[in-house]
Amino acid sequence: MTGSYTYTFEDIQHRPVAVVGAGTLGRRIALMFATRGGPVRIYARRPEQLAEASDYVSQTLPRVLEQRGSGQAGVVTGVATLEEALDDAWLVVESVPERLDIKIPLWGQIDHLAQPGTIFATNSSSYPSRLMAENVSDKSRLCNMHFYMPPELNAIDLMSDGETDRGLLDTLLRVLPEFGVHPFEARKECTGFIFNRIWAAIKREALAVVAEGVARPEDVDGMFTINLGVPAGPFRMMDLVGLDVVLDIENHYAAEFPHLPENVRELLQAYVDAGKLGIKTGEGFYSY
Repeated sequence: MTGSYTYTFEDIQHRPVAVVGAGTLGRRIALMFATRGGPVRIYARRPEQLAEASDYVSQTLPRVLEQRGSGQAGVVTGVATLEEALDDAWLVVESVPERLDIKIPLWGQIDHLAQPGTIFATNSSSYPSRLMAENVSDKSRLCNMHFYMPPELNAIDLMSDGETDRGLLDTLLRVLPEFGVHPFEARKECTGFIFNRIWAAIKREALAVVAEGVARPEDVDGMFTINLGVPAGPFRMMDLVGLDVVLDIENHYAAEFPHLPENVRELLQAYVDAGKLGIKTGEGFYSY
């Protein structure tokens, strides 16, 4: 069954947003949707991750609202079932690991439970939504909506699955800035979307410089922060995202572009094998 996907902010401000996945990005996505007073529901299978996500949002939300100077704290609830998360939601954002064997069946479940008119968005950083739409009956309501690292990095890539309703994309372009995030539409399907395609090349070359013994991670990051005036270089950023996630993304690029250098993936694999995944394990390229 299809639905209308054209909304104003007034239409949706009191309806829930469902965030599926409570990892590093899932909890940050929930945070941003909680800045305009409406309800946000976070669903994750692991109760401890759900609790950590809820704590993160409650602790960080006042600071974000104070820095912005506007907005109102919404009600963020961790829920135990997907059905509860999706009840009356105007938008569902999936933010689970970058594996199609997880995403495809999950979207089938979401499709079965969600109401007509609910917008479907995947936060996938490397897979076009077209590849996870196998079990979605109405593909016109699915798109990529890729966040970076809010509340600090607030640009969003939007990309059609090839059949996405034009009104849906226009709705997101119009209403997402209300939540302090800023969408940019990829005009054709592209691995890595807009910014990530450029960022992947920067990460890859930074990793190659270290893998070849030319420099240390702190050298690369130090030059980035001095020359570009940014608060963190690529290795700090990779630690923040998680080196297992970075490796998954790089493996995906390598599957599509076989000419990419292997030493980059070997370096990442060595850290992952050692359990050094970045901030979430207390050690990655840096110790925390």
